[in-house]
Amino acid sequence: METVKAIKPLGFHWETINPFIFCAYHQDDFPQGNANLGPDHKYLKNRILGNDFTKKDGFRMYHGQKAPGFPYHPHAGFETITLVEEGFADHTDSLGSCGRFGHGDVQWMTAGKGVLHSEMFPLIHQNKPNPLVLFQLWLNLPKASKQVNPHYKMLWNEEIPVISIQQNQQTVGQLKIIAGQYNNTKALSPTPNSWAANPENEVQIWRITLQAGAEFVIPKANTSKLNRQLFFYKGDSISIENKSISSGHSLELSPLKSPKITVNSKTAEFLFLQAKPINEPVVQRGPFVANSPQEINTIINNYQQTQFGGWPWPEAEFTHGLNPRRFAKYPDGSTEEKS
Repeated sequence: METVKAIKPLGFHWETINPFIFCAYHQDDFPQGNANLGPDHKYLKNRILGNDFTKKDGFRMYHGQKAPGFPYHPHAGFETITLVEEGFADHTDSLGSCGRFGHGDVQWMTAGKGVLHSEMFPLIHQNKPNPLVLFQLWLNLPKASKQVNPHYKMLWNEEIPVISIQQNQQTVGQLKIIAGQYNNTKALSPTPNSWAANPENEVQIWRITLQAGAEFVIPKANTSKLNRQLFFYKGDSISIENKSISSGHSLELSPLKSPKITVNSKTAEFLFLQAKPINEPVVQRGPFVANSPQEINTIINNYQQTQFGGWPWPEAEFTHGLNPRRFAKYPDGSTEEKS
């Protein structure tokens, strides 16, 4: 059995394997911000505001008009797992929840039967650039959980386990455990109805950094009934089993092998995904995921009639001001704050 089953180039949306639906990777070199937490008007010339996905001057505005990001939009039938390594994301939703997270924080949101939410990227620094590095995974839900109430929780950077990778008694990298476990170190708990909440599904989400010359072995899994991918998104090149692979590629890996990664001339960054597949039909229409066309139509009709509770915020692309504090406010009124 081949250790590396397939190698594919990375596109704008990274192609994933069941139960993951896809991964979006956003890397933007935003300039200093203005009073609207967006870029100066001079940067907005010759852009198709509201649908700006062309990287110009180092960044995109996405669907934002004043600030970059994604004004309110619906989701149903799956989960979003959003890791902001650099910069900030401002969250608001139809449940009345809101928050600001960044600098390594992760938001885990189960859309369930349906939710409206907004994800804006506020340029809170007015005297220096506002770089953004963000990953968003879409993780499917089984049929039994597709109609649960929406729910979200924060995995704050300070609490997410990070393992130092050692080689010859020196630290040559680190492994951030967003889901699952590495050796005896376990991740924080995901949302209660997540596919990742059951350890039998062996969901792993790791962010790995390795220095030039470092070696790292991904431990083999306990069963062949898992899908595994390694996304090599930043660096120069690596070697796995005498194969040289340049950055900008995904690798589908055998779960019963222990691949050794050797980094060549430049620090390398990876995202590792593993999970037991959800062996059910998948029907997707934009931001809605179901098990049949009839169920998709039901979701769309429900959204058209209810707007998943409506939008309680004064703007579609609502942001949370210049204060860089990180916080989360939940539907029950409880709050969390980080410096």
